[in-house]
Amino acid sequence: MSQLIHPRAGHRTLRRGGHRAVGSIPVQTGAATTTGPEAPSAGPHLLGLPQSTALVMGSIIGVGIFSLPYAIASYGPISLVALGAATVGAVALAFMFSVLSRRVPASGGPYAYARAAFGNAFGFSQAWLYWITAWAGNAAIAVGWVFYVEQFVNKGGAKAGSIAIALTGLWIPALVNLSGVRNAGWFQLWTTVLKFIPLALMATVGLLFIKSGNFTPWNTSGSSSMSAIGDAMAICLFAYLGVETAAVAAGKVRNAEKNVGRATIYGTLGSAVVYLLSLVAVFGILPASALALDKNQASYSAAANEIAGGTWLGYVVAAAVVVSGIGALNGWTLIVAEMPLAAAKDGLFPKTFGKLSSRHVPAFGIVVSTVLASIAMVISYLGTDGATVFTTLVLMTGITAAIPYAASALAQLKWRIVDHRKGSTPHFALDMFVAIVALVMSVAFVWYSRNTGQEHWYVTWGPFLMAGGAALLGVPVYTSMRKQMTKPEPVGEYR
Repeated sequence: MSQLIHPRAGHRTLRRGGHRAVGSIPVQTGAATTTGPEAPSAGPHLLGLPQSTALVMGSIIGVGIFSLPYAIASYGPISLVALGAATVGAVALAFMFSVLSRRVPASGGPYAYARAAFGNAFGFSQAWLYWITAWAGNAAIAVGWVFYVEQFVNKGGAKAGSIAIALTGLWIPALVNLSGVRNAGWFQLWTTVLKFIPLALMATVGLLFIKSGNFTPWNTSGSSSMSAIGDAMAICLFAYLGVETAAVAAGKVRNAEKNVGRATIYGTLGSAVVYLLSLVAVFGILPASALALDKNQASYSAAANEIAGGTWLGYVVAAAVVVSGIGALNGWTLIVAEMPLAAAKDGLFPKTFGKLSSRHVPAFGIVVSTVLASIAMVISYLGTDGATVFTTLVLMTGITAAIPYAASALAQLKWRIVDHRKGSTPHFALDMFVAIVALVMSVAFVWYSRNTGQEHWYVTWGPFLMAGGAALLGVPVYTSMRKQMTKPEPVGEYR
């Protein structure tokens, strides 16, 4: 790869709020205790299907897709194949999480599945890695968001100004989340609606401005087609992070047993359609050589300007992406505290992560995670330019997300092999196939997460070094919490 980013049926079993109850006996599985058949499925602090679907779509569609053309331009239009491969993996993950959320409808998503299937030690490791994904991913989103904000302010790209803008992008969503789940849910819904402006524009009108000549040369990476697709695919994964967010926040979703799965599938498929169409349009409107230029870091704005023959439409798109970025950061700020909240309730994380404020939100987790994201962002900016910062953080979060994804796939494979007589044979075959695809894709994402095409080895392996260093910090936490961990409850039957 060349320079990246300029680089880059017995007793009726009831489930409510992350619990499994047989008859009227509540069984704790990591969320608030219910009392059996009359367990509430609604409340002022729960998200309905529209809000939970918006959570998934709003978390997936952040600034990753809007910064993606610039990040993968060095590979050429062959990157579209990479996005297609990433889409297959994302859809497989969505269907897998939909099935798993019915079996284990507790908050925590990948963490809850890993812990229930393989025990506390493995569960802790996945919770820790996913937590890293969430706050480091927020740092990456904030950096990509800056590209579009700087269409209006700090146009010279002064580093201090970029850092200030990124910090603003991190802390406004934190304040919204601290104000309560309902506010965060409605904020998420409306920002998700608004963010479709640039994507819908490119996925419809943009297709009319495609020039076939812009798709050649097809591969500009200087390496084989397989290598180029794999390397670009690792970056594309970042644009799909969030397929699991409804499962992670299951404790805050109304009628979670049904709505988590629906929201996951609807949100992922909707995102995939606009992703694929809009990216084809961007690469068809501007050649890869132009998309790789620093002045075109705000790729969708550059393509919009090409359509309009001026700058006004680019500014409209940039404004919509700014809203999109805030919406994504809002959703991920909710998720970044939900994983440690679920782990704390099971005794795997310090108790402070499990305390709720008067607004019914895990305030400590929100604040600490936002502080860590801010530190990661500032340190990264001090070392290099924004484009390389974005790529390295993207690849790091790809590693720390892909491992919990793989753990969830292994859990599904284990449970379906054990209970394969449950359900019809076609369902068994489909579940196994989807889990295998999700597992293979997760491993591939890790393998291709090297920051290749760099002069220094520590930059090439930077994503792995950063992910490994952050993972090692969890060892003393696990050691101190080991005696307080509760025993995982048996999982529910296949549905």
